[in-house]
Amino acid sequence: MTAELYDAAIVATAKATAEAERLPAPDVTVEEDNPLCGDRITLDLAFADGRVAAVGHKTRGCLLTRAAAVVLARHAVGADPAELRRAIASLRALLAGEAGTPEWPELSMFEPVRAVASRHDCVLLPFRALEVALDRRERERP
Repeated sequence: MTAELYDAAIVATAKATAEAERLPAPDVTVEEDNPLCGDRITLDLAFADGRVAAVGHKTRGCLLTRAAAVVLARHAVGADPAELRRAIASLRALLAGEAGTPEWPELSMFEPVRAVASRHDCVLLPFRALEVALDRRERERP
């Protein structure tokens, strides 16, 4: 089962975390971890005109967590909070086996993870950080 989880698309995407950098002056920074496996992400977001202007992250973890962080970073720039929340919901639906197309087609690469519930948290960790960041941003805005 493990081999199916780490297909070529996930492995290639996860490798892109080597290029990831933190933002020098983010509007919001969130750290989230998965204490069961040791995965951790520090997610930085910068906003402009109500949309994400830049994403930075430092991700330590398994291939699934790293690939999910890269997908998030690729698609979040230019999105508004409602779009991002739809993407998070669509990923949760995908992992739960619900019908429908993910908000971002690239999220489909995580479909094999659906069968291994213990690995859902690995994929969701960066998106949990994104939710916390969006919630924090909404609370802090005047």
